[in-house]
Amino acid sequence: MINVDRLASIFAGNLFEIDGVNRMILQPKSVLRGFRTLNHGFIFVIRGEASMSVNGTVYELYPGSVFHAAPGMYLDSQVNGQSEYEYYSLFYRYDRAGEDKYVPELFSQYKLDSGADPRVVELLIMLQKQFSNQGGIGKLRIKQLFLSIMVHIFTGYSQRERAASPSERMVEEAISYIQGHYMNPMTLDELAKLYGVGSKRFSYFFHKYTGFRPIDYVIHYRMERASELLRSGSYLVRDVAASVGYTNPLYFSRAFKKKFGVSPSEFTLQLDNDTYRI
Repeated sequence: MINVDRLASIFAGNLFEIDGVNRMILQPKSVLRGFRTLNHGFIFVIRGEASMSVNGTVYELYPGSVFHAAPGMYLDSQVNGQSEYEYYSLFYRYDRAGEDKYVPELFSQYKLDSGADPRVVELLIMLQKQFSNQGGIGKLRIKQLFLSIMVHIFTGYSQRERAASPSERMVEEAISYIQGHYMNPMTLDELAKLYGVGSKRFSYFFHKYTGFRPIDYVIHYRMERASELLRSGSYLVRDVAASVGYTNPLYFSRAFKKKFGVSPSEFTLQLDNDTYRI
């Protein structure tokens, strides 16, 4: 776990100057190779996802991710998924006046997942606009905005580390959504898009916490609801199929048999026989 209290103290107590603020939008599947950092800097991810290799270590970046790099690092990155990848890059110069001023954290690479925060986006927009004003008051305002951004980032990271995993909360919300909309058509990409992540990432965490792949869970839940309807003895198979999201009764029957080992009609017959024996 990163010590954000120490990072906060470093940025509060050392001299530095913001050297550049840029907003970038990369198209899906874009690849950047062989980039070498010249200054210290941060990347603030706003939307989309990317895999970034820094000196051979791969980091997965998504909305709410903040990445720090130091001078002389080699970066390769690739945009993942079908969405545009938007981020702000912020570069700063560190005043290293003497060996006693060397701070290891400023020469390290690290990632903070603080969670998507609309206020951080607003502050980044303000910071980029303010950067054109290089007067004394303007520079002070730039530093104020930067420190405000870092307060939000460090606070968000600390809160998320103390709370439940954000990926676990995402899966819990997804389960609730599926249970409330199982009768409607849904795909993996549509589910992942609801939570602003790529389909592979969404599927990974869903399986991690439930043991099901997302669409397998949709089918599982539909079949459980179908079995409850069939147990009531009040519905035709085609009506049950339609009520749990299947317009094709034959496709529904195949999915039901795969789940329970018998067709819906056989399932109903078994229920009738059990009732007769009782």
